[in-house]
Amino acid sequence: MISTTTPPHATDDDWWRSAVVYQVYVRSFADSDGDGTGDLQGIRQRLPYLRDLGVDALWLTPFYTSPMIDGGYDVADYRDVDPMFGTLADFDAMITDAHAHGLRIIVDLVPNHTSSAHHWFTAALAAGPGSPERARYLFADGQGAHGELPPNDWESIFGGPAWTRIADGQWYLHLFDPSQPDLNWRHPEVRAEFEDVLRFWLDRGVDGFRVDVAHGMIKAEGLPDVGFSSMTTGQRQVELLGKGRLPYFDQDEVHEIYRAWRPILDSYPGGRMAVAEAWAETPQRLARYIGPDELHQAFSFDFLDATWSADSFRKVIDTALAEATVVGAPTTWVLSNHDKQRHVTRYGDGVEGLRRARAASLLMLALPGCAYLYQGEELGLPEVLDLPDELRQDPAFLRTGESRDGCRVPIPWSGELAPYGFGPAGSELSWLPAPALWQALSVTAQTGVPGSTLELYRTALRIRHVHPALALDVDGVTWRESEPGVLAFSRTSGSTVLTCVVNFSGAPVLIDGYGQPLVASDELTEQGSGQLLPIDAAVWLERR
Repeated sequence: MISTTTPPHATDDDWWRSAVVYQVYVRSFADSDGDGTGDLQGIRQRLPYLRDLGVDALWLTPFYTSPMIDGGYDVADYRDVDPMFGTLADFDAMITDAHAHGLRIIVDLVPNHTSSAHHWFTAALAAGPGSPERARYLFADGQGAHGELPPNDWESIFGGPAWTRIADGQWYLHLFDPSQPDLNWRHPEVRAEFEDVLRFWLDRGVDGFRVDVAHGMIKAEGLPDVGFSSMTTGQRQVELLGKGRLPYFDQDEVHEIYRAWRPILDSYPGGRMAVAEAWAETPQRLARYIGPDELHQAFSFDFLDATWSADSFRKVIDTALAEATVVGAPTTWVLSNHDKQRHVTRYGDGVEGLRRARAASLLMLALPGCAYLYQGEELGLPEVLDLPDELRQDPAFLRTGESRDGCRVPIPWSGELAPYGFGPAGSELSWLPAPALWQALSVTAQTGVPGSTLELYRTALRIRHVHPALALDVDGVTWRESEPGVLAFSRTSGSTVLTCVVNFSGAPVLIDGYGQPLVASDELTEQGSGQLLPIDAAVWLERR
């Protein structure tokens, strides 16, 4: 189907270079029909909220047909909507309305693996060893006298072996859950299939793709052992996170795939883009995913992983900006997502964690490049740490005891009782329960309240959109002299200078000479000709 809508500002092919993208975890954003699960119609109903928040685009987590073993990242049909989320007609209506509101739509693409319920995989199981059907996946004979041992020592990201044996004795590879068999990306049918999937959604009007496990699609020839048995626990964790050179991550051949995808994206109007979820051993290797003949962006997770200190953030920012200059692509900044603990909790939880999270948001939004927000961070939501084990649905929890469900609890919209307006009036269902403290953090509770986290985000995003020093063509930052434990940098357009100051020092600091405050994460105190910036706080100041 060819979309009847045109993306907003269709001639602005560079929109993604400085966009603020809001990640929608579809299952937990808004429930239109009261069944306890978020859906596409729920997103459609809440588009005015996202427009007024001030974001430029939405990234939707997978909504495709799926058994939902891994929250939709186990795809059974890449060209249809799972009934729990709606229909293709619902998607078309949602994207039409999004474009009318000036919002672009980025959809998640999951190319490393399919669901075990995908028709290709069921055909592979039925066809037997050596068949063309099995060639689309990574089947192998086992080791040992009777093939009773896995083909190699690879381990799943979700814990346990990365191989599962089937009834006829062969094993299949799954870097994640056994319900997510890895595809063989050296097979021409696999490559052709996903090129067609790209066109299917581009024809429906999507503005971009977030590529899941973008570094994992090619495995080293011969499937060599890693040598996990000789590693310490810490070494194994580093390898499994993709920060070491594994034979199934960041292989050079993966770049051939993206060089084939880029002409497809470029053939559509309006600046269609793709961003890689890629882990690499060095910033230099990560930069290889970006460029005029590959993908437009790659997530920089070093910013998310930075510790709460001026030195840590300064190092990450300098490295990211330097690499962006080399490849001529924008940096990406992210503080939270659906796979990581919310940054309010990472930064200390409670009052301290929220104070630091608010400051980090101003730091991020003042930097050049593209910022990705995770739903609910604009409300200051913390991680939900005390979910009952029987309600957790993350497949990693069953294998490792660690769960990502705490950052996936449906966000609060309004009301006195859970689930706080997640569904229609009177609905009490929610696939994960929200805690009582979220009543005070709902959209309604914070709207129009001076100093609330929601109003802080709205103000910062409004300034970011209109301020000349934060414009797309203002690429660099100028670091300013500052006290130990304080970060200060400026961005300049003509005679207008915007300076961001962040206080990590543990004591209030006096800031002077940067002009008038535009927005601050905490209340400032006038002192002489300057302002006293509280601990764990940030401020934007303007001098013209």
